Amino acid sequence: MTTPPSPPTGPGHSWPPPAPQNPWAPPPGYGQQPPALNGFALASLLVGLLCLPPLGVVFGIVALVQIPRKRQRGKALAIVGLAVSVVMTGVVALTAGPVARALGERFDRIAELTDAEGVLTDMEDLRGGDCFNVPGGDMMEDRPLTYKIDCAQPHHGEVTLAAAPKEAPGTEAADRATEDTCWKAQDDYAMDTWALPATAEMFYFAPSRESWRLGDRHLLCVIATTEHEQRGSLRRGEAELTPAQVEFLKAANAVEFLVGRSPDADVEDALPEHRAWALKVHGALGAEAEVLEAHKGRPGLDAAARATLKEIEAARKLWAKASQARTAGEFDKQWDLAMGAMSLETEKSLRGAYGLATTVPDWLEEGPGGPGGGPGGGPGRAPSTEAA
Repeated sequence: MTTPPSPPTGPGHSWPPPAPQNPWAPPPGYGQQPPALNGFALASLLVGLLCLPPLGVVFGIVALVQIPRKRQRGKALAIVGLAVSVVMTGVVALTAGPVARALGERFDRIAELTDAEGVLTDMEDLRGGDCFNVPGGDMMEDRPLTYKIDCAQPHHGEVTLAAAPKEAPGTEAADRATEDTCWKAQDDYAMDTWALPATAEMFYFAPSRESWRLGDRHLLCVIATTEHEQRGSLRRGEAELTPAQVEFLKAANAVEFLVGRSPDADVEDALPEHRAWALKVHGALGAEAEVLEAHKGRPGLDAAARATLKEIEAARKLWAKASQARTAGEFDKQWDLAMGAMSLETEKSLRGAYGLATTVPDWLEEGPGGPGGGPGGGPGRAPSTEAA
């Protein structure tokens, strides 16, 4: 019988020796399931960012309570979700009022869709000669809804011109240029200005500074008759008039336009500008005189044309003196005399001889100091009414 050897002596040794570990064995704890991710932690972040921040706050708090108790993952996610939800809740609280007002205005706007007759048409799709309605007849609203309608039907406005503005908005010169463009468009559209209804007004819708920077280049000039039910077009241009009427009205309207568009500044502050303006009026009256000289031999026109020519000659001399005035007081004196040299009764007779309207418009009967022109009243133009 063989006797096993004695165990070796010395510290740290045992018998039999321990079995060597398997180098390929899995580490301790391998095969156990990791802690689950808390669903409320993820929901807090998603809900806080996407839809209901207050609910995200609730979810974040619930997650922080459950995670240690259930030994789950997601504490950092819950904290982030809670913070995001709190911030978004504050943002919602600050913007809720303006948003509610904006929604209210939008619903009011939608309610207006049934307030006007016609086919809802974008303002930029309207063209010269189109008639349209606006809700409540309010032309002063910024970019009102427009409903295109046949001009034979009751309507609030007619487009005299749809075009691009000549200058970028934002300056007095640009605003005046836009007004001038629309006044001239109205004179071309309704050449017999005396035939327009007393309630007719000129409006225009032009780009703002902001919309211009975004590429808006749409100017809409309009004759509005919102104070009464207008049926039928107000257009009376070259196609609706005789050649003689057209020639006379082009010349007369040029004078009327210039007389009504004196410089904005006072004479004392801008005498050179007023002198230049007076010279332009002098030239426009000369062009009208040339037309009347050519027409005065026509049946029915001779007497009225000769009477008007006499007044034009006197007025031109006074405008010439105004263009050479050396002081503001002298200019005002000549301006007053020049305006008084043209008689409304004479012009009324002349227009009747041409077969045009003879009812003197209100804006020509305002008298001295009114919108009819200079200190002495007379032919001129009423102040414009515009919506931009």
